[in-house]
Amino acid sequence: MKHIFKAGKDPEKPVLLLLHGTGGNENDLMPLAAHIDPEASVLSVRGNVSENGMPRFFKRLAEGVFDMEDLEFRTEELYNFIAESAITYDFDRSNVVAVGYSNGANIAANLLFTYSDALKAAILHHPMVPNRHTELPALAGVPVFIAAGTNDPICPAQESEDLKDFLEGAGADVNLHWENHGHQLTMPEVEAAKVWYGKI
Repeated sequence: MKHIFKAGKDPEKPVLLLLHGTGGNENDLMPLAAHIDPEASVLSVRGNVSENGMPRFFKRLAEGVFDMEDLEFRTEELYNFIAESAITYDFDRSNVVAVGYSNGANIAANLLFTYSDALKAAILHHPMVPNRHTELPALAGVPVFIAAGTNDPICPAQESEDLKDFLEGAGADVNLHWENHGHQLTMPEVEAAKVWYGKI
């Protein structure tokens, strides 16, 4: 997978796994990572799927309708890529924190829905429920931050509430943060994520 790895100043800090939104690339969230934790290492990945030339992490059939078969395949692909990267770049596989936006947040959420050991924690900006028909693994105590917009036309408020319920049902420690905005990534939610990250 196309990616950027940037070694941090403090190897004890988590590796921030950056997952962009539709049409983005591996450069998009680099400033976000620097803001959240300037001393952490960064693994920023580009989605392997192209939708009309726009990179994505998995296919969709329509707006908000996921190709579940491709989602499963791409989630496993990303999970294996993280493991390979940990060997290549010599970082602790168990110390990875995802930072995802929109489509990237959805595949990060599906990592949590699929594997108990995929992520140490996750910051999900405007995610949806990736799969309503699966049994989640045990996520006891895994910290998850969800940033949602009250006026988000792509991700209705109920999606955020349902995702919180699914994750908490599996034992995750979820913080659902609301902003009075739409689907865009805003500085107030980034600041809230940074404060939350500093406590995990």
